[in-house]
Amino acid sequence: MTIQYKNAGFNLSTTNVTSVLTAPSNGRCLVKQIQAHNGANSAVNLSTQVTDTSASATFRIDNVSLAANTTRQIISQTLVLEEGDILKLTAGTGGEIQGIVSYALLDRSQENG
Repeated sequence: MTIQYKNAGFNLSTTNVTSVLTAPSNGRCLVKQIQAHNGANSAVNLSTQVTDTSASATFRIDNVSLAANTTRQIISQTLVLEEGDILKLTAGTGGEIQGIVSYALLDRSQENG
């Protein structure tokens, strides 16, 4: 097993649900930080969800009205995405929310057996 430290940037250009990080089929993601910035001159709603593919269900983990020109940490503890799980964000206004997801990828593709 290898551990790779990674970042994934996002820009929510629409009000559609946007997948920002999907755990690979041969690894898990330990999400340490989700940082979102609202560049608008007014508040924008931001919803954060995780799709648990093994349960075929999506769960909301955060919903906030992000104040104008501010940055917010979405999680305060490590979020585990198991194989195939998807981190999704939805903005109330397109083109205003952007940010970065910092995570450790536990890659098992090199394991024997």
